[in-house]
Amino acid sequence: MPDRHVGVYPGTFDPVTNGHLDIIGRAARVLDRLVIGVAINLGKSPLFPLEERVELVRAETAAIAQRTGTVIEVVPFEGLLIDLAHSVGARMIVRGLRAVTDFDYEFQMAGMNHRLDPSIEAVFLMASERNQFISSRFVKEIARLGGDISSFVPTLTLERTLKRVRQPAAD
Repeated sequence: MPDRHVGVYPGTFDPVTNGHLDIIGRAARVLDRLVIGVAINLGKSPLFPLEERVELVRAETAAIAQRTGTVIEVVPFEGLLIDLAHSVGARMIVRGLRAVTDFDYEFQMAGMNHRLDPSIEAVFLMASERNQFISSRFVKEIARLGGDISSFVPTLTLERTLKRVRQPAAD
């Protein structure tokens, strides 16, 4: 039987934000092992290629793993989230909620995942007040328009995001 203290936190993490790290840090306090699933999701036109998103999430979560003693693994994935959960022995899916609009989508997704495997629980963590409005989509848009994103993303991600948005478009 899988360990009950293993969770999966899925997302595209394009880019990883302070909001993501807040949820990861809080989930790490209640789990022995947290597997962060970085979704391929080409439909969202990612700023970063999958390999770089995985690398950034690993780098940005290393301090959380060290501080909490939780094993944090970062893996790329495509396909059903339930299949990822099964493959890593997870008993819960961790999701962050920022606002009511998130709840509607997450409620539907939790219901579908429950139908696929009722033994895996969806656990929702509310974003802290400081991070409730942060989304990767807005971070990318603000960066592309020359705005300051330094309070929304960690340092390495900030550097990489600014470098990406400042690159001239290929002809």
